[in-house]
Amino acid sequence: MSGADLGWMSASEASGLIAARKLSPVEYVEALLARIAAHDSKTHAFIGLTADAARADAKVAEAEIAAGKWRGPLHGIPYGLKDIVDYAGLRTTGHSKVLKDSPPATEDAVVTAKLRAAGGVHLGKLATHEFAIGGPSHDLPWPAARNPWNTGHHPGGSSSGSGAALAAGLLPLALGSDTGGSIRNPASMCGIVGMKATYGRVSRRGVFPLSFSLDHVGPMTRTVADNAMLLNAIAGHDAGDPGSANEPMEDFARDLGRGVKGLKVGIVRHFHQRDMVADPEMTAAIDLAADTLRSLGATLEEVTLAPLQEYAAVNRAILLSEAYAIHERWLRERPGDYGQLARQRVMGGAFVRGVDYVQAVRRKAMLVAGINAVLARVDVLLVASSMEPACRIDDPAEIERTYPRQARTPFNLTGHPALAMGGGFHSNGLPLAFQIAGRPFGEATIYRVAAACEGAHAWHEKRPPGFG
Repeated sequence: MSGADLGWMSASEASGLIAARKLSPVEYVEALLARIAAHDSKTHAFIGLTADAARADAKVAEAEIAAGKWRGPLHGIPYGLKDIVDYAGLRTTGHSKVLKDSPPATEDAVVTAKLRAAGGVHLGKLATHEFAIGGPSHDLPWPAARNPWNTGHHPGGSSSGSGAALAAGLLPLALGSDTGGSIRNPASMCGIVGMKATYGRVSRRGVFPLSFSLDHVGPMTRTVADNAMLLNAIAGHDAGDPGSANEPMEDFARDLGRGVKGLKVGIVRHFHQRDMVADPEMTAAIDLAADTLRSLGATLEEVTLAPLQEYAAVNRAILLSEAYAIHERWLRERPGDYGQLARQRVMGGAFVRGVDYVQAVRRKAMLVAGINAVLARVDVLLVASSMEPACRIDDPAEIERTYPRQARTPFNLTGHPALAMGGGFHSNGLPLAFQIAGRPFGEATIYRVAAACEGAHAWHEKRPPGFG
């Protein structure tokens, strides 16, 4: 099997081959390391490659399988971590000069420990916007990640390296974080699958925070089945995370093959037709997703939520207040060690009044209730993600204009699960996308709908030019 074949193989397919001893974990890792060596100079997805450790872990995985010790579907499967996630023995830098020379982590994050226990093979730390908020920036110790579909373009953020590495075929699984859309933005810009599960579904302990009330950690993959498989591995209650939900574990992949016949889908058109008018080709992609679901047997109903700008304003007041509380000391003592974008964005939290924060928290509860009322009569929501495809990475004005033009923030604020996935391609060759959101702890239904969309089209099989 060629290195390209292994680079583009889904984790689910590789898992079956490894379990049957038809694919060596060592061979798999070597093929991906070769692809990283050949292509990462174009994407800058990795800021810390752990090649020797990955080789050693792959050998252990192979020996365990040969001895009949099978840890499960992630055994021998390579993955990467956004560099705000702790891995014992490695620095967690947040892509920032502030933590560039910090001591290595002494413990794994909970999600890291789960992946290691499942037999996963860590390939390295992945680029992020600085502290998951400042980027894409060009004044940091490492370069900004770039979009494999056109390396002159932004890959989305803040889980930028995770999105770029997956879209370039450098690894099959990655973790990102999502506070205002930071898993689903790169998923949308890079044409992959990113899930922000229900608030509290995945532990955040050992992950550098941005906003305690809004942070989520989640899976990023190229396929829906891989995404559900990865969420199966990392979800679960953690008493050490105050925001963790004590919900029973379940198999998120259980309904992937059921289709959508009989499901009710609420389409939120006003987000992208009135609140923020989307690029016509992005609107067409959302319409195509709706037509696909209808043709497969789902019932569609247009629904109305609060205006998109209201979710954004409430989210901003909470996020900036909490982010400033986290960074206040460093901003006072060493402001010059931040990149300009991160410093500028986090400093905004110093000017949010306590009364504004309290009112935002109160309004948040009302917005949660509003979405829950709609989800009482439909099974999922079909929603825009980004309002246009990725812009150029060297155009700061265009980045500032387009970055807030999205519909991901509502589900960070309310905590509802939401998945972003590719929805075809723009005439300029860059990915289009949409979101599927659902009831609290309704991830399995979201995956069911996403799998039906994925199965009706072959978009996820397309490869960026130059990365074959």
